[in-house]
Amino acid sequence: MNLAPFIDHTLLRATATPADIVQLCREAREYHFKAVCINPQHIALCRRELAGSEVLVATVCGFPLGAQSSEHKAQEARLSVQAGADELDMVIAIGSAIAGDWSYVQADIAAVRAATAGRVLKVIIETCSLQDDQKERAAEAAVSAGADFVKTSTGFGTGGATLADVALLSRVVAGRAGIKAAGGVRSVADAEAMIAAGATRLGTSGGVGLVAGEQNGSGY
Repeated sequence: MNLAPFIDHTLLRATATPADIVQLCREAREYHFKAVCINPQHIALCRRELAGSEVLVATVCGFPLGAQSSEHKAQEARLSVQAGADELDMVIAIGSAIAGDWSYVQADIAAVRAATAGRVLKVIIETCSLQDDQKERAAEAAVSAGADFVKTSTGFGTGGATLADVALLSRVVAGRAGIKAAGGVRSVADAEAMIAAGATRLGTSGGVGLVAGEQNGSGY
């Protein structure tokens, strides 16, 4: 299987330098990944480095805690779009989801959706923090608010994507949105199993190893 078109080549560490981001973009061009996923600070740099390629620039919003106000998230999304982001990966209001305030969760997503000017919106529900019924409700809220993808994880929580969670999200979404599995995709076998379970995008910092057929990807 050609994994490259599934991969968001990811570098979200706070310690990432401009040189690290340039290297990320060079790898993404070389291996024809779907996108790079970086913090908003690096959007303009990625646009320059990826000019003339088909690699998309994805960034994050409300990351990694999801605890910003909806207004803050929406403004962050607007600024990222203005800077040139093609895709935005936002974090839901995780505490509100745990509390069962689904009206707020959906409105929070909708506020970012309205600010994204038609860009692809991926909604991170942080599956490691939720029970199965909460994952189902969060996925439904994301789809109802107009998300293009439901994404498992930030990579900064207590766990990443699992096959069970990808299968659950795939069942709930039922083709109405894509599924991004992020965190824990460390080998070709992991990647292929996630895709078989329903993932249509993979977030990983180990993309080069995966497409080279190695077994030592680094997860997120």
